[in-house]
Amino acid sequence: MKALADCHVLVTPTSYGRHDERLRVELESCVGRVTYNTTGKPLSSAQLAALLPGVDGYIAGLDVIDAAALAAADSLRVIARYGVGVDNVDLEAAAARGIVVTNTPGANAASVAELTVAFLLLLARPVMPAAAATRAGEWPRTSGLSLAGKTVGLVGLGAIGREVARRLAGFNCRVLSYDVAPDTAFAREHGVTIVTLEQLLAQSDFVSLHAPLLPSTRNMVDAAFLAAMKPGARLINTARGELVDEAALLDALQSGHLAGAALDAFAQEPPGGDNPLLALPQVVATPHMGAHTDGSTTTMGALALADCLAVLEGRPPRYRVI
Repeated sequence: MKALADCHVLVTPTSYGRHDERLRVELESCVGRVTYNTTGKPLSSAQLAALLPGVDGYIAGLDVIDAAALAAADSLRVIARYGVGVDNVDLEAAAARGIVVTNTPGANAASVAELTVAFLLLLARPVMPAAAATRAGEWPRTSGLSLAGKTVGLVGLGAIGREVARRLAGFNCRVLSYDVAPDTAFAREHGVTIVTLEQLLAQSDFVSLHAPLLPSTRNMVDAAFLAAMKPGARLINTARGELVDEAALLDALQSGHLAGAALDAFAQEPPGGDNPLLALPQVVATPHMGAHTDGSTTTMGALALADCLAVLEGRPPRYRVI
């Protein structure tokens, strides 16, 4: 096995070490060579394939890590995902090549939960249009919703869903959750009511998505899902864009069945200025920024670095996926 000091590591998340330079210093002091992504964005399969030859360890962002890219990985031993999702990684191709895949569960939970709460407030109160009107010299009379007494439905009660529930405790909301394997102990302790998906959609004033992207959840928010939502409800997605059928969401918003949506993720990223959802005033859209805080990126970086070095040294990683 190659000595750690002789290893070459590829790092593609552009925020790696941004808020804590010690992450870069530690990596560069441990291995023989480090290559950083200088494109400023996730890599395509072809771009990744051009960089992987000779690479032993890979701290990976949202690059396209498919079989074609991995075919160029002649010495790769570990893909340490900088984040929790591994839907961009061809796990079968990695396993076939004997590549260990790890992730960083829970590292960004607090940051994504904070953005979710911000979205709840922005959908409840017309803060952004009111601020724009005030800057323009207007003084509009506005009206909004109080979160107190409203029902918030969390689709998924994993690490992020639990953090959202904790933060909602101070808003005097009723919190419902649907999860295929619900954490009933947490729910009891934090006043979350476990319900069926049908019950959640029918009763919730706000529906917030915290489900992973799986074959069973892709496009789960389809026309039937949206029709089952309470009229005038609002949808929040800080999870994965592929959970939502965007054409169906557009119809639900344009018809008035839904009063608004806040989206931090899109099926195609970036969505492009011609995405019709972006033209709707009742839609709040952000560029998949939920995990992008100083605390989140530093924690993700530290966990990914630790598991990458562990595999390269022949030790078991803490958060192995395969």
